[in-house]
Amino acid sequence: MADSAALELEPGRPAPAPARPSALAQTARKVLAFVLVLVVLAAAWEGYKLLGQAAHNRIPFTDLKLPVRPDDQSMPHLWDMAAALFKPAQRGNPDLLLTLLLRSAWFTWREAAAGFVFGSVVGFLLGALFSRSTLLERGLMPYVVASQTVPLLAIAPMIIIWGGRLNWPAAWSVGLISAYLTFFPVTINTLRGLRSPHPSAVELLRSYAATEGEVLWKLRVPAALPYIFTALRVSATASVIGAIVGELPSGIGDGLGRALLTYSYYYSSGPQKLYAAIFVAALVGLAFVALVSVAERLVVPAERRRAE
Repeated sequence: MADSAALELEPGRPAPAPARPSALAQTARKVLAFVLVLVVLAAAWEGYKLLGQAAHNRIPFTDLKLPVRPDDQSMPHLWDMAAALFKPAQRGNPDLLLTLLLRSAWFTWREAAAGFVFGSVVGFLLGALFSRSTLLERGLMPYVVASQTVPLLAIAPMIIIWGGRLNWPAAWSVGLISAYLTFFPVTINTLRGLRSPHPSAVELLRSYAATEGEVLWKLRVPAALPYIFTALRVSATASVIGAIVGELPSGIGDGLGRALLTYSYYYSSGPQKLYAAIFVAALVGLAFVALVSVAERLVVPAERRRAE
């Protein structure tokens, strides 16, 4: 005890660094938290149904009706949704609903990925351009912001019509809609990240006769990577939404957009299928974000991720 106290009181000795959990432990905690939240949500869903039916569709101890009827039409049981995945999607079609939805999800994800890549490149280039020229930022940034105030349901049909007149494949137009939702967060975070290095670090490189390109790629881009990957995670989910919405006016029948629209028509006879399609669409977005997170771990150093 005395030796440890002496070590603590010895002047000039740096304090020991706190032990950090391993990457495996951090991953296990994230998985455990995800599963715990999923269990809580499932319990809340089934608990709402149980209590609502017991209270005859009213809030307990009041005469107010529940906002959502707790019947099997509005809120199917979770096990019924899961069972619907392993039943034939249509009469006379031996394909399971899960097989059909996974095939549609793969088609939609490819469209979203193409738009994601294109929108990310455009967003990075705009952010780099704005970081170099304050005049261009002041002149063009209001239009970049205003572009995101236009409803997607208004933009999507126009892009589909323009693409048809240019004889584009419909999938290209859908990818362009995904890119429309992707470029904005990448532009904003790239601009912020490229301007994050301390001015003294920039001046130090310039004192060594570094060119603007060298300053960009050796200092600004590495400093901006945590900001950019934060935007890419947001854009990954947005690109999936853009692809699904874009498939509706395009007439594409192989993606999740058509599946969601079809099962919404037959909601009264089979609500489980619509909920199952929504669940698969959510999994596509989660998987896309997971891919971006893996890429971030490979590109961004661990200490930079902790700092952000």
